[in-house]
Amino acid sequence: MTNLAATGGVPGPGRIGRVVIGDLLKRAARRFPDRVAVTDGARQATFTELERDANRFANYLAARGMKPGEKIATICNNSVEFVKALFGIHRAGLVWVPVNTMLPPADMDYILDHAEVRFALIDDNLHAQPERRAALQTRGIDLIAVDLVGLAGAAGLKSFGDLLQGRSEIEPDVDIDDRDLAMIIYTSGTTSRPKGAMHCHLAVVMAVMSNCIEMQLSRDDGITGQFPLFHCAGHVLLLSYLSVGGRMALMRGFDPVACMEAIVRDRLTVFVGLSLMYQAILDHPRRKEFDLSGLRCCIYTMAPMGRPLLERAMADLCPNFVLSSGQTEMYPATTMSRPEVQLERFGNYWGESLIVNETAIMDDNGNLLPRGEIGELVHRGPNVMMGYYKDPKATEQARKFGWHHTGDLALIDGNGEVLFLDRKKDMIKSGGENVASVRIEETLLAHPSVQNAAVVGLPHPQWGEAVSAFVKLKPGAAASEAEIAEHCRKSLGGFQMPKLVRIVEEMPMTATGKLRKVELRQAYADYFAQERA
Repeated sequence: MTNLAATGGVPGPGRIGRVVIGDLLKRAARRFPDRVAVTDGARQATFTELERDANRFANYLAARGMKPGEKIATICNNSVEFVKALFGIHRAGLVWVPVNTMLPPADMDYILDHAEVRFALIDDNLHAQPERRAALQTRGIDLIAVDLVGLAGAAGLKSFGDLLQGRSEIEPDVDIDDRDLAMIIYTSGTTSRPKGAMHCHLAVVMAVMSNCIEMQLSRDDGITGQFPLFHCAGHVLLLSYLSVGGRMALMRGFDPVACMEAIVRDRLTVFVGLSLMYQAILDHPRRKEFDLSGLRCCIYTMAPMGRPLLERAMADLCPNFVLSSGQTEMYPATTMSRPEVQLERFGNYWGESLIVNETAIMDDNGNLLPRGEIGELVHRGPNVMMGYYKDPKATEQARKFGWHHTGDLALIDGNGEVLFLDRKKDMIKSGGENVASVRIEETLLAHPSVQNAAVVGLPHPQWGEAVSAFVKLKPGAAASEAEIAEHCRKSLGGFQMPKLVRIVEEMPMTATGKLRKVELRQAYADYFAQERA
């Protein structure tokens, strides 16, 4: 400190040199005040409007007595109001806790309790769901509503838009450090309950800068926004495009016609989606009505795309396709493939490491392995999470040997590309959602006729992986596969529901009595391909 002072320096950057999420919008608004930043169907919002209302919401939160570091949840699907609220939360120095709106009320309640949330923003149509509303009332959460369908007033909720009226448009004076906790995003793990990945402002901003460079973004770019903003992927894409003066066309869920309309209407240059979304657009009877030639790049994520579909999409939509991959614990993306090699390598190739993080393969003893050898995929860089909230043991396990452990088995080939092989932890990635097999197994075992259960992800041409359940019934018990599926439907979210329920006579077991799920995966690997045929 003395030596620094002697050179005329200061001990910390303070506001002059800080790195925080809220400043991304502020700088963009100063550069591009009148440019459209987000659209929501026919609605538009400029950078100035977002900046003004973000400050208004931040000032409202401060007036409510919320202090920097306190938690605020959002239970929202994509909307202009959600974007404004997000930046207001970041601007106020609060800790954002997004809730996946597709989770069942019990998981929502767990997240709110675990994160100690006392204040939340919710879409009025989600609040209207009886089970969700009852859970929120029981917990006593202080709510304000995004009035999407006009139900807020009747429910006695204060409207987000009304609360902004009369608030100051000047940014609140809040000291925020780049290592301050900015968000806790809960991700389904291999345990029965979600784990909260903690990220600081620096991690998110560094991920944004990396994406801007790797995707070669410019102020002329616009991207489809069907990915939910409560996911890290949707959030970081929004920040990345707005940072350079680009735009996002917000959507609540995926509809192929709505996507094509937005590409044309909003002059979008980038489409990002799952393989099944590309398939739906290409197969849609109205496809030829829309001129999609403005697309300069198409990004697919979560799972590789089969060669026939990729070749068709490159010929019909855009010649430049890239696969991007990451995870909530490593603010995305971590790897990306190059468009010029798309037709050279097929299978689970995830591409090269991005500039924001290092990527390596490690054995169980912490030794880094050379190219071509199989081990666990590990990363390190400024985009790694601070840890799991209230779970020091899981944090320690995830950070062994000074690297973040993904739980994925992979190798790095001679071209420097990651080839995913299998998962060390039983996580299923289906339709863009992480599904913990343990959670489904617990539900299955709660059925009075089920003795044993195993849940695996099977290859699926649309969903990447399909949640597939195998059960063994208790001696003398009777139940049909349809009855077991209906039992699951009562307590699981839609994306957690098994797409296959199969009653088996015996489960494959090891000599020590552990399930051998690999045998189920191998035996049924072609099930959904045969079903489609």
